[in-house]
Amino acid sequence: MKMKNILITGASTGIGRETAKIFIEKGYNVGLCSRKIELLEDLKQQYNTPNIHIAQIDITDSNAADKIEKLIEAMGGMDTYIHVAGIGFQNKSLDPEIEIKTAETNSIGFIRSTTTAYNYFKKTGTKGHIAIVSSIAGTKGLGAAPAYSATKKMQSQYLQALVQKTAIDRLDISFTDIRPGFIATSLLDTAHHYPMVLNLQKASTAIAKSIEKKKRVSIIDWKYYILTKIWSLIPNCIWERLPVQN
Repeated sequence: MKMKNILITGASTGIGRETAKIFIEKGYNVGLCSRKIELLEDLKQQYNTPNIHIAQIDITDSNAADKIEKLIEAMGGMDTYIHVAGIGFQNKSLDPEIEIKTAETNSIGFIRSTTTAYNYFKKTGTKGHIAIVSSIAGTKGLGAAPAYSATKKMQSQYLQALVQKTAIDRLDISFTDIRPGFIATSLLDTAHHYPMVLNLQKASTAIAKSIEKKKRVSIIDWKYYILTKIWSLIPNCIWERLPVQN
């Protein structure tokens, strides 16, 4: 059986790193990219296997697509693309620089990366899989983090549009939208209290399983599945007056 080739963006820390470790230990051929190359080098040295390929890529750079394509070539091709790269901030003061920075990474960088993966599968005519780590924050607009919740909603909608486009283009690409709740990573500001924080290793294991099963949408975990169902039932006229702080 042909070894599967998986490319992961944002693989140096948090969810990306833990998910990468799971696939490495399963024997996959992986391509890992991030802005923090030294952390990827450390991961590669830790496992000491030729099945790890790394590259320093900032998805907000205009040349990121070219670098992703070179990494795919170094891997010997790609079967699965996993987009984890992203940032998030609470921004109660509505600092425009924070909002713009979030949008540049979670929207522009996201589009640049996922379209590169889509166009690779279209160009090669191969069966592919695109998985993204969005967030439950995309369920409703969150006043404490406007750009974050908006960009995560955008990611889910964009993926849905690509699903439809796959049918139009008659391509064999599957898609997975992974929507975690709060996970104990450096992304969480420790100055704030977050409810129902998930263990990083357990959450990453659930994420990897969702990818391998090619689930269309996967909410991590069951508590957040119930929570988002409740959120979805709240009329906007009520939601917009709720004092949701974190």
